[in-house]
Amino acid sequence: MPLSRHLLLLLLLLLIALALPCAAPALAATAVAQAPPFIVSDAQLTPEYWIQRSSNTQTPRINPAQIADVNARLLRDDASMHDIAQLPQALPATDVRARIDALSAIPTRPLYDADGRRLDVTRLATLRKALALDAIPAQVPLRFALVVARGALRTFPTAQRVFTSADDRDIDRFQESALYPGTPVAVLHSSADGAWKFVVAANYAAWIASTQLAEGSRSEVLNYAQRSPRLIVTADRAQTAYTPESPAISALTLDMGTSLPLLGDWPPQQPVNGQLPLAAYVVQLPLRSAEGHLQLVPALIPRGADVRIGALPATDAALLRQAFKFLGERYGWGNDYDARDCSGFVLDVYRSLGLALPRNTGDQARSAVLHGVAFDAGAPLAQRLQRLAQLQVGDLIYIPGHVMLVIGHADGAPWVIHDVAGASYRAADGSVQRARLNGVSVTPLLPLLANDGTAFIDHITRIRRVFPTGT
Repeated sequence: MPLSRHLLLLLLLLLIALALPCAAPALAATAVAQAPPFIVSDAQLTPEYWIQRSSNTQTPRINPAQIADVNARLLRDDASMHDIAQLPQALPATDVRARIDALSAIPTRPLYDADGRRLDVTRLATLRKALALDAIPAQVPLRFALVVARGALRTFPTAQRVFTSADDRDIDRFQESALYPGTPVAVLHSSADGAWKFVVAANYAAWIASTQLAEGSRSEVLNYAQRSPRLIVTADRAQTAYTPESPAISALTLDMGTSLPLLGDWPPQQPVNGQLPLAAYVVQLPLRSAEGHLQLVPALIPRGADVRIGALPATDAALLRQAFKFLGERYGWGNDYDARDCSGFVLDVYRSLGLALPRNTGDQARSAVLHGVAFDAGAPLAQRLQRLAQLQVGDLIYIPGHVMLVIGHADGAPWVIHDVAGASYRAADGSVQRARLNGVSVTPLLPLLANDGTAFIDHITRIRRVFPTGT
């Protein structure tokens, strides 16, 4: 594909900048004399703007059977994923301990609590003791459970927030991820006080509060996860109907991609928690009994909610509309703040289209199952710009610790939507300025700089085309 005139002009300006003495780092020059690139037009903040620029908006890139095959291969071949249905009846203590140690190693860098006090040796030892590693039996019988409400996954069995700076109160370094209602997990271990469980989900293993789980038989939990048809949440978040008769499932928040069994044969004349289901879907939700046991109960989701039976088709238009539903949502490290981080954002968007990605950026980028787009970070600038000009809607761009979702091209350059804590740009005076975006943002790719003033595109490690045509 030939370079556009815009890209040729951009390349010429970059080469001129490189020839000047004391020039800024090569690709940082792309932003010289520009206004902050994060201020975009109102139109560019709508999915329709980018849908109009896509050449393939309504034709699915792959079909549901192909998506199911990718999901199966991810569970089978991706080291970061776990097919809990294939776990044995019991695991040796060495296996369980290794899984916990891989996550819950005592931090070596300084960490501070919410009052700005550094965690000393005594407090770190308390965290280690809470793991109850000595209580792991020689053979650990596996238990199974369903998540009953959105629950945080933690590095240690504690809700204590910790930070890398005494002045920081934002990024909690013990926050790993979050699981949504109806998620099946294998329960491997309990904390010393029993208040936390170490669980294995499809794309993560960490500690979750015991109150967020309802334990059932292996078959009951796994059958629930496979039951069909299923109602998929396609909103950024939806809620079950309010019901004073059953507070535990009343106005329950359901994040994008949450998948629940649909009780399509529910008699229309039979109320659900005091309400006839004439204008609502009847789904099955897990409920935790007082003893922590699993109960499966009906619940209503209003038909006016942004939900659908089955996943969305894998079209560019659907992908763009899903991504833009999160626009402006606060950034939440490890899906903190009932929100998402960069990889959690793309995970939920793609989950609404039926695909279950690995959880973290590094795992997504390294996955041998996902289709890669060739990109040589050491190639000449012109070659890299040529490659970036060929990016398609939905492509995922990875730099260390961050992922961006391509939404299209404007003025000959690629644009992305991403859940980002912050990025830098070069101001008109040549200085590098930091912008604390702290949310889901739409930005052009080329002007984005790292903290040291080098361009994001200098740091690209992988590009993934999640739904390549003909997969």
